[in-house]
Amino acid sequence: MKKLFTISIVAALLSIGQQTTAQVVVQDDTTFNTKSQLLLANELFESGEPFAEYLGYNLDNLDPMALNSPDSVSYTLGIENYEYSRYILGTLTARSGLGLHMMWSPVVMEKAAMQDASFDGMFTGGTPNGYKEDDMLMMMMGMFGTNANQTPPANAFPQFADFAYGNMHLPQTVASDFQMDFSSMRWDRSKMDITLNLGAMGQSMWKQYFWASDMLSAFHDGNDNGIEADGTNSPDSVGSPNFDPNNDIYYGGNNLDGYIGQVLTAVSINKTKLLITQLAYDGTNLGMVDPATYDPANGIQYFPTAIGVTETMLTALPPQASAYQVTDETSQLFDQLSFLLATTSFKNMMDPNNSSDAAHLAYKEVFDGNPFPADMATTGVAGPYDLMMGASKVIFLNLKAMHYNGTENTFVDEATLNGGNVVMGNTITAENAGYIIIALSKFSDEFAGTSLQILADIYLTAQANYILANFKDVNGGFYNSYTIGTGASTTNKTLAANGAIIKGLYAAYEATGDMTYLNEANAAYNYLINNFYVPTAQVFKTTLNDTNAVYTPWNLAILSGTLREASIVGNQADAELIYTRVFKTVYNDMILAEAEQSGETGSDSDGDGVPYIAGGTRPFVFANKGVYSLTTTGLAYLNKNLVNINIYPNPATNYISVDVDVETYSKVDVVVYDINGRIVASENLGNVSGSQNIRVELNNLNSGNYMVRVMFNNEPVSIEKLIVK
Repeated sequence: MKKLFTISIVAALLSIGQQTTAQVVVQDDTTFNTKSQLLLANELFESGEPFAEYLGYNLDNLDPMALNSPDSVSYTLGIENYEYSRYILGTLTARSGLGLHMMWSPVVMEKAAMQDASFDGMFTGGTPNGYKEDDMLMMMMGMFGTNANQTPPANAFPQFADFAYGNMHLPQTVASDFQMDFSSMRWDRSKMDITLNLGAMGQSMWKQYFWASDMLSAFHDGNDNGIEADGTNSPDSVGSPNFDPNNDIYYGGNNLDGYIGQVLTAVSINKTKLLITQLAYDGTNLGMVDPATYDPANGIQYFPTAIGVTETMLTALPPQASAYQVTDETSQLFDQLSFLLATTSFKNMMDPNNSSDAAHLAYKEVFDGNPFPADMATTGVAGPYDLMMGASKVIFLNLKAMHYNGTENTFVDEATLNGGNVVMGNTITAENAGYIIIALSKFSDEFAGTSLQILADIYLTAQANYILANFKDVNGGFYNSYTIGTGASTTNKTLAANGAIIKGLYAAYEATGDMTYLNEANAAYNYLINNFYVPTAQVFKTTLNDTNAVYTPWNLAILSGTLREASIVGNQADAELIYTRVFKTVYNDMILAEAEQSGETGSDSDGDGVPYIAGGTRPFVFANKGVYSLTTTGLAYLNKNLVNINIYPNPATNYISVDVDVETYSKVDVVVYDINGRIVASENLGNVSGSQNIRVELNNLNSGNYMVRVMFNNEPVSIEKLIVK
């Protein structure tokens, strides 16, 4: 584990209160793209508490009401990243109504159908209304509350399947009691795209896994004190999977976590069951696919990118889906890998044979028959574990059959069926090329020791090699896409494309141990910093040669994951510092509201520029688009009276000199990179202050273009182009 670092430059140099005049201008706070927003939620989660703990921070020292304490890095990661991630999922899953209500989910409807007529009204006030599903849902939610010692919130809209788009403008003002009564957080259903999208459902389910696995990884007592599972303690009765209300042990690390963790798990089980039992498509009809017997060679059944929903509106009850119809028949690679990430993750959580740590010992009590069914090996009936394993297998086999070009040894973005035959596209985007490696790596881990693992490893390596052979240009950057038979895209390179490639190469290194991938990923990271990062403004360009940076949940998600993996896997010491600065400059300008969990109590009480959600009409999610002008003057966060940097001669031949004025004792480094992002010369002054001159020998470098990066305490403060003659 890395040692905890300290930032020794004075507040005037590195403080969050930057001396800037430009800021991100939100241009779309209306459109909610579920897939992109939840991808951002997932990357923020992993860049949250887990990243902070990796860096050596003690999360017990964090207080949401003490902004940037004990320092800005720990607060940005451990509070803001973590809670912003939670905001997005909570808004989607329980508040917005942007999807199908759990009352009409497969498990609830099946169990309700087993009840006799007297069940109607039993859990909903005693008055029959002609439906037993609402009583069954209330009974289940009550059980989850009892199991966790938590009173459920009022007017929640728990949804098990998510729509692709919604309108974020709330039709009412958020009430002050929004934390426990969700009614004022509901979105306008008339402005929703009533379409199911596999990518949206997959990314939301992956996020549901992250939270459920975190929340259910321990127990707690009646005083809400955490209890670590050790294999001998349990919320259950002795010799029974049923909850024992008298032993003072409850599910989840605390009351609220235990309740939410169970709800999110139930949501994900129903989402996957809907997919497997009703949304498999053979090119003509939607229906069921049997994971136990499925073989694409006998007829492909895949999950198309868009399925329209016809709803029946009911009095005093949530709308019910009455029909599904395919509106876009294509199979999209990102959609498929998104759901694969979710199912393989839940498979790991539910694995009855995994007792590797305290968390999995706690999970065993959750999936032993109550509150959720045990696995088939235990009961003879398929349970949630078997469901996740089967869905993972189906998606992987379809990836192989529909998206993998065995001649070119690459996946492609999209495919469809024509008369039952697969018709593959020819293009693979950089984002898909990077993220499919990540998904294959997780799949390989979960299917270790099987023939499926062997195939996954082959495809993973082939995709990484294809990236290096076809996506990389002579300047060290990566093209946005590659089309078989045509070549690489000639459009200006984007932040998202290069970031996703970096993430993919780091994942390939972790999966294979091949140093080639690590070296290429680190070189690509340096290319990204040297060409996309603007240290004086603490922002990233989103497209090379564009005077505006256009931020979206999509590219902010990829940037978050890129900088995190560069720090953790690539050991890039500046990555966490850069991420913190950019988070304050960009991410905080893009989120529409916040609450107490991230330090807000009203108006903008913490002074971070993010308004309090109560009293407003925007949920705590991110804007769909924000623009930062890279030509605005007065952007420097470095006070030129404190720090002056001069690099000369330029052009140079044998050496360069760098003059710096450092007011505060700091470590100063000058690094020269070639256009491929590889270090070709460097000089370290150690810890110095005052006026300094650094001579960097160029060691007979070839004529050409280079980049010079000046860093104080591992943070870039200047990036300049250098010509060597």
